[in-house]
Amino acid sequence: MKNLSSGQVRQMFLDFFQEKGHTIEPSASLIPVDDPTLLWINSGVATMKKYFDGSVVPKNPRMTSSQKSIRTNDIENVGKTPRHHTLFEMLGNFSVGDYFKKEAITWAFELLTSPKWFGWDKDKLYMTVYPKDTDAKKYWEAVGVSPDHIIEIEDNFWDIGQGPSGPDSEIFYDRGADFDELAPDDPENYPGGENDRWLEVWNIVFSQFNHTPQDTYEPLPRKNIDTGMGLERVVSIFQHARTNFETDLFLPMIRKTETFSDHKKYGVNKQDDVAFRIIADHARAITVAIGDGALPSNVGRGYVIRRLIRRAIVNGRRLGIQSSFLYKLAPVVGETLKSYYPEVLEQHDYIEKVIHSEEDRFNETLADGLKLLHEVIDDAKTQQKAQIDGPTAFKLYDTYGFPYELTKEEAADAGLGVDRHGFEVEMQKQKQRARDARSGAKSMGIQRDLLVKVKDDSQYVGYDTLDVQDAKLLEIVENEKLVDHSREDSVELIFDKTPFYAEMGGQVADRGVILDENGDKVADVIDVQHAPNGQNLHTVKTQESLIKGQTYHLVVDRLFHSRVEKNHTATHLLDQSLRNVLGGHTQQAGSLVEPDYLRFDFNHFGQVTDEDLQKVERLVNKQIFKEIDVKTVVTDPKTGKKMGAIALFSEKYGDKVRVVSIGDFSVEFCGGTHVANTRDIGLFKIVSESGVGAGVRRIEAVTSRDAFKLLNNEAEELKHISHDLKVTQLKDVPTRIDQLQEEIKNLKTKQASLEAKLAGQQAESVFNHKQQVGHTTIITGIIKDAGMEQLRQLADTWRDKGLSDVLVLGTGSGQKANLVVAVTNDKIKAGVKAGDLIKSIASNIKGGGGGRPNMAQAGGKDPSGLDKAMKAAVEWLANR
Repeated sequence: MKNLSSGQVRQMFLDFFQEKGHTIEPSASLIPVDDPTLLWINSGVATMKKYFDGSVVPKNPRMTSSQKSIRTNDIENVGKTPRHHTLFEMLGNFSVGDYFKKEAITWAFELLTSPKWFGWDKDKLYMTVYPKDTDAKKYWEAVGVSPDHIIEIEDNFWDIGQGPSGPDSEIFYDRGADFDELAPDDPENYPGGENDRWLEVWNIVFSQFNHTPQDTYEPLPRKNIDTGMGLERVVSIFQHARTNFETDLFLPMIRKTETFSDHKKYGVNKQDDVAFRIIADHARAITVAIGDGALPSNVGRGYVIRRLIRRAIVNGRRLGIQSSFLYKLAPVVGETLKSYYPEVLEQHDYIEKVIHSEEDRFNETLADGLKLLHEVIDDAKTQQKAQIDGPTAFKLYDTYGFPYELTKEEAADAGLGVDRHGFEVEMQKQKQRARDARSGAKSMGIQRDLLVKVKDDSQYVGYDTLDVQDAKLLEIVENEKLVDHSREDSVELIFDKTPFYAEMGGQVADRGVILDENGDKVADVIDVQHAPNGQNLHTVKTQESLIKGQTYHLVVDRLFHSRVEKNHTATHLLDQSLRNVLGGHTQQAGSLVEPDYLRFDFNHFGQVTDEDLQKVERLVNKQIFKEIDVKTVVTDPKTGKKMGAIALFSEKYGDKVRVVSIGDFSVEFCGGTHVANTRDIGLFKIVSESGVGAGVRRIEAVTSRDAFKLLNNEAEELKHISHDLKVTQLKDVPTRIDQLQEEIKNLKTKQASLEAKLAGQQAESVFNHKQQVGHTTIITGIIKDAGMEQLRQLADTWRDKGLSDVLVLGTGSGQKANLVVAVTNDKIKAGVKAGDLIKSIASNIKGGGGGRPNMAQAGGKDPSGLDKAMKAAVEWLANR
């Protein structure tokens, strides 16, 4: 057996398929582009959907890749099993309508067994096949696999719902009897079962059916091959590692973590090993994901990042690590991946900053969580409960990052159990919510085969002209059929040449008209998209019938086109200005270029300050006022990168690219249209800046006449404000506003003082009316003309004076009502909690609330229900 590094294994796989005529596709960003069905890129085929469903025809139908992927559906198993990971690399080879089963199986066997390549012993390989797939079994036998090493399994059918599907064949490697942890007669003790001996290394999917909306399986027009080989698993075989974690992909992070721990070493204690593995896995995942633009937050991808960071920190505590340490693993991760992902190491300073900030925040949260956990434990013991309930355990997990095991350990130390079933119920609810959030979109579309077959040459000439008088109509698509002349009022057209820009890279498509030889309008062009083979596909509304083979006069709406051009060039200036002001870590995360505004999304850690926004705006306008020529060069991607051109992670570039340069300020790959000189933009003005997702900010801006219109409207509004403020000069408006704000502040202070005095006077009367309910004393009362702050102050006074066991106060006016409940420590021990009481009475004011056992508050919309709330509080105590 060869001893290869992870980098060598990856490269050997790619080299093999490159020799077989495959194009090596670069690993895409973990963040999906224009795919609402995925939170993360979770497989190699996830980046190939557009090829498999026929919306785009690849230049080469044979492709191979090593695609970084994230899956978190079974995160609880990470660290406990030999091969569960959150981030992993999927090696794959793909055929889109080219070769099929015979070639896929033959090449797979050659790669695995040839001495030139992997050189594995064929007797250690086992294959599973779908029982009805006799061809796959036949081809495996033909390459030399013994029939007793081919196992038929009914589950070997790849199907994710509507779209391409088909049988698959999995390849297992026999690691030997040393890995056999099951009894010989165990039903899982076979290749394909749940065991450690037979390791699944490769899955080959023979995509040959369309799973239709009617739940039938129809033959695909073009059969495809999709394979997935887990790099981490293969490396563990080459490096003779018992688990994936003892390979060069994880051990460096484990060894570094040992230096932070309290004299703990990997391989000594089973529980410690789990913690080491979790830290190594999660450090790897968050480092690469943050490098691709994900940032910690409370939703979506950001929630996953935050959860992984917190889970790693908690496991660090189990190893005796008390201070921030996770960020120090980012450069170690970068070193393990630098042979194929050099950008991870290049960005390590930024990545460390993000992780360190999140660690510091969570260390504070962790302290709060431990405090809450101990309160929960004390409460359970006080009420003589045998265990902590499932929803509470899940809250500790979801809000504070406490793994179930940590809660279980802490509870066990106090002689308590934890309701595992209740915890799992809450976990499943959360997973279902996540699935529901993405259930409205299709995972992969059914193949549209019609346009795949259309391979007419069509030239886009819109960079040079917006008016083509002799465009020959090559194809008419009507109701998913190719026709010779149009009958419907909406059809799709392909011409031999066109000045109409097809929507791409955020720039909207051109609009315009189609004229006949007499100059009469026959159709309006309302949209232009790229057909699968790259032609510009025009969607038109017809006034007259169009005939295939005739020539037409195509005219782009010049004003529409010009306004879009201005905004597109402005996005280039904005992109570079953001990098200059905020830092090189900012990356474009999407854009939209319309004629009347532009929208630019970018990755950034934290909010953009008003000061920085002003700097960005000034920098963009500085380039406009410099009157810089905008130049375009057509070259190859390698030369373009040498020119310093910025490439987008989400874009795949062909053999030829357009490099757009704005002096030495901005150089980018871009297929869009642009102004000839920055002066044509006229003016740039930012309209808004906001957050649109985890670590993604959005700027909306306008240029030219729209920017002038915005500034003019603002000037008019300022004039109205100055008139209302009775100031004669606009420059005096800020001073006058400051004066008014100071006056308002003083008035509010006086009002609060008067309200507090009035509330105090009313409280004297309220505090004198104490009721006895069983063994508990309670004071209730409604305070007029007060706010929540006054109620809290009165509760503090009540507590200082020890006036009763329970206090319930309310106040309200108009459409707003507030309640405050306070309970003494003695009564809390007896099971009376302010949070429970407030929840039981808040409905009376049409509201809700909560809080700590000693103090809780609620807000509502119905002050008329305050009297009912007071009576309900007394009844609640009486019924306990």
